[in-house]
Amino acid sequence: MGQLFYLADLFGVVVFAITGALMAGRKSMDMFGVLVIAIITALGGGTLRDVILGNYPVSWIRDDTYIGVASLAAVGTVLWVRLTQPIHERGLLIADAFGLAVFTVIGTEVALQHQAPHSAAVIMGVMTGVAGGVMRDVICNEIPLIFQKEIYATASILGALVFIGMTEFASAAHWLNAGTAMTVVLLVRLAAIRWHLRLPQLHLLDRSER
Repeated sequence: MGQLFYLADLFGVVVFAITGALMAGRKSMDMFGVLVIAIITALGGGTLRDVILGNYPVSWIRDDTYIGVASLAAVGTVLWVRLTQPIHERGLLIADAFGLAVFTVIGTEVALQHQAPHSAAVIMGVMTGVAGGVMRDVICNEIPLIFQKEIYATASILGALVFIGMTEFASAAHWLNAGTAMTVVLLVRLAAIRWHLRLPQLHLLDRSER
């Protein structure tokens, strides 16, 4: 199970590195900029989680495979786009949804392994899933996806809750718990993208609008 967890973590790194490289490409950055944005996107959430949980050294310092995989994913994305055609906005959102699903469950699992309470585990899961993307978008001068109108963090919260619930109260295999939770995150996020689902908004009128 440890090996499966490790491979899933690397898969999340690959997916988020791709989204970082695509965003950097949209901003016409050079290759160094592409690598920086890709690595920050792929490793930012996990790094912040590990620092808060006191999980030292953080994953990419313990194992340089993470940096290597993120860099290869970024270079591969650049080559793919140059040899084929640019990836549209929807492709970026779908890739981001896969990364969100994987990292949400991994972050929640790491928190549970550190005996964090369930509320903290949910927060760590969401943080792992969204923090790298927030860093990417802020650096690229974009409004972070988590703050835009479509459901994003909510999908991550639901996935974390499903994983905790199945882990604590169900007798299913660990891989099934993780797979189910990832599927929940992915389906909710893809549905939000497809049908522009969003939470109710609070709009306060100023005096000029009254």
